[in-house]
Amino acid sequence: MSIDLTGIGQNRLFLVLSSAERLKQNNLSIIRTLTGQGYRVVVITSNHPSAVLKKLYAAEGIEMGRVSFIDTITKYAMGRVPEGQEDCRFISSPSNLTDLGIAITEVLNTLSGEKACLLFDSISTLLIYIPSTNISKFIHFITSKLRLVDTSGIFLAVEKGLDPLLLTQLTTYVDGTIDMDLSPQAEEGQKG
Repeated sequence: MSIDLTGIGQNRLFLVLSSAERLKQNNLSIIRTLTGQGYRVVVITSNHPSAVLKKLYAAEGIEMGRVSFIDTITKYAMGRVPEGQEDCRFISSPSNLTDLGIAITEVLNTLSGEKACLLFDSISTLLIYIPSTNISKFIHFITSKLRLVDTSGIFLAVEKGLDPLLLTQLTTYVDGTIDMDLSPQAEEGQKG
């Protein structure tokens, strides 16, 4: 399935909703679309380690020179940073929002002037580690930062994995919401 990111060139922010079963495939569709449009994509991984996503992307022919990572899972799971990962920054844990915010700020500073997009995969997974009020505050911080530096952002989430209040708050932080599980006709009504 192709994702319609109309308006992404105007540095827009999107909340992309997916079913749990299709989350990985929808992530792949988003990456394929963005790299195909010439974007430099920074993937914040909280669902799959960067090594897993790299293999998936490479197997699907994604131009890996256009993709880098901020990985919140690998160091937490392995207790160390793997060698040979120049295109990846590692955070100690998905719950370490301070270090994650610093890493995002540093990466955005290096991308100044580039056609770039931040892909957050996935907000729903953060609920395992962090209360929804903290996630909401953090995403508000990140969306504000993205707007200030004129960079696009996509926040991928499992719709049924979010409580209604968090979903409502996230919707107010972005310019449009896309439900990847709806038909293309129904999707038109979901965009902001």
